[in-house]
Amino acid sequence: MTSRKTVAIAVPLEAELVDRIRAVDPSITVLYEPDLLPPERYPADHAGNTAFKRSEEQEERYWTILNSAEVLYGFPNESPAGLARIARENPRLQWVHAMAAGAGGAVKASGLGQDILQKFKITTSAGVHALPLAEFAAMGILNGFKRSAELAQDQHAKVWPELRVPTRLVNGSNLVITGLGEIGLETARIARALGMNVSGTKRTVEPIDGIDQVVDNEGLPSLLATADAVVNTLPGTAYTEKLFNRGVFAAMKPGTTFVNVGRGTVVDEDALLEALDNGQVGYACLDVFAVEPLPQDSPLWNHPKVMVSPHTSALSAAENRLITERFCSNLRTFLDGGDLPHLVDTVHFY
Repeated sequence: MTSRKTVAIAVPLEAELVDRIRAVDPSITVLYEPDLLPPERYPADHAGNTAFKRSEEQEERYWTILNSAEVLYGFPNESPAGLARIARENPRLQWVHAMAAGAGGAVKASGLGQDILQKFKITTSAGVHALPLAEFAAMGILNGFKRSAELAQDQHAKVWPELRVPTRLVNGSNLVITGLGEIGLETARIARALGMNVSGTKRTVEPIDGIDQVVDNEGLPSLLATADAVVNTLPGTAYTEKLFNRGVFAAMKPGTTFVNVGRGTVVDEDALLEALDNGQVGYACLDVFAVEPLPQDSPLWNHPKVMVSPHTSALSAAENRLITERFCSNLRTFLDGGDLPHLVDTVHFY
């Protein structure tokens, strides 16, 4: 028989989605007090309005609720500090579900030691964001191949060029994806639909249907010589830090389109700028950066071959619904004593 569990909603969420969580099992108690949660500024705004402040009484009530639960939907206050506090204060805590696909960085930033991290599980929303991220990556590829940056510059200057410059065909071109997880595989699916040949990297090298060649990170340069486009989906870890360095960019063929929807720390931004300036990279579509927000003095802001996106490529109006569906599935598994998927690796933090 399922033991009674309490689930606390720690971040903004629509009431109808909370009802879906309640419907998973009659044995669970779901604690949800929307007046304690900041209002959303846009769909799936998990941090909520930054101007929101709880009264002293509300703050005490918020933490009392969270400390009475075995399961949390979201990090408290959607912050590493909130995770650190609840992990230290709540001896009942068994599982926290993160809103982000790449929650490892936030877990690391919490500063929690292994002695505490081993006491409860942390799952991510990996896979929920795969489709919007893959669509964004496809946009980046198309922008690079179809010269959208040059077209925008000409339009802004009201220039109708005398010579009509041809664009590149996506069909028949070669794509390399670093990180063939759920995001990478969804990107590959869309790329194949566009007629691209897809290869990529995976930590565990094994054949994958629809992928021409799979190598580990050490084998990446061997794939780049024939790549027309490269999409990075890798998380930020010690293993991936500045993977895209001068040597890797030099291994690319001139004019390669580069898209980053993984983490900014995977790219040496100085090396990327050099590659853009020397033509090794023809166009870069970047949703993530080593430092966020991107500093005002970064040359990436004004580079004519760069699209800057403020880490929004994963966002969609359906995000809360999709995360809730994932959480409900996980909750059923948790209540049945099964193994939770998409656990944060608390050693490598991904």
